[in-house]
Amino acid sequence: MPLREADVAPFPPAAGPTHRPADAQAGRDALTVARHCLDDMKAEETVEIDLVGKTSLADTMMIASGRSHRHVGSIAERVIEALKGAGVGPVRVEGLSTCDWVLIDAGDLIIHVFRPEVRGFYNLEKMWGASRPAEQERLVG
Repeated sequence: MPLREADVAPFPPAAGPTHRPADAQAGRDALTVARHCLDDMKAEETVEIDLVGKTSLADTMMIASGRSHRHVGSIAERVIEALKGAGVGPVRVEGLSTCDWVLIDAGDLIIHVFRPEVRGFYNLEKMWGASRPAEQERLVG
């Protein structure tokens, strides 16, 4: 059976400058699309965390909750479809089979969609939201 283009995952981009003007625009577009989808799907307690200067994983992390497994799955599927439709890619997904915690990696944007109990257990806002102690010492000293 011949492979179609959709069946083959692209190679990751070569190492190089992490921020180009086109990349920055794509990141803003992805953020706008994700905000709209999360709002439209009635995601609860949506939080955005600026990761610039904290990690090279992404520029922004969004965390949201769904009321049930089905709600979490629906939110995640809608966000994934919208990001792909907006030309953001490649979009990588983990956790869609169980829908307790779905991770959507859209390059400079990472989106976590949780059930409330799971979100409370992992408490990513506390982990990523506050300054790290080493950063506080440099500011003081």
